[in-house]
Amino acid sequence: MLKKDMDEEIFELMLVDDEDGVFANSFVHSGAIEKDFVFFGKEEMFFKSVNDEKRLVAGPLLVPNKKILRVDGLNTPYFVFFKPETIKRLSEMYLQKKYTDKATLEHDKKIEGVSLVESWVVESREKDKSNLYGLNVPVGTWMGTFKVDNEDIWNNYVKTGEVKGFSIEGLFGHNLVSAAK
Repeated sequence: MLKKDMDEEIFELMLVDDEDGVFANSFVHSGAIEKDFVFFGKEEMFFKSVNDEKRLVAGPLLVPNKKILRVDGLNTPYFVFFKPETIKRLSEMYLQKKYTDKATLEHDKKIEGVSLVESWVVESREKDKSNLYGLNVPVGTWMGTFKVDNEDIWNNYVKTGEVKGFSIEGLFGHNLVSAAK
């Protein structure tokens, strides 16, 4: 569970209506801040090349109860997080809405030739496939494997380390769970 610090504002992000949810994944070097979107901070940016020959990369898409730093339009910092049950539902909705080929580069440019080919939510730290890739993530983490057929993205971004992880793009409702003093 999240530690509540009275010097911070912490919001739970949640699904409020059918328009909410994750609608794309971005290949990123480091997180960015943009209104109405959620991007992970630098410490969560990592994926592993699963198979260079097949051009597969895997990593976490969302980590439960992880406080994510945001800054509003007035330059005031706050934190957001997702509960495990919200992450589970987001992963299901993403597949149901057939968004598996919706990808961007640095949340800026739509890219073709990148598809989510595997998606799962970690149910056991000891027995999860993420361990095969050396990724130590908590139960409730949404994991994804992407196939990168795009020559430019593979050669100039993935192989060079220019991009290091995934960052979701989505719309969410929020609920204040801890207010600053």
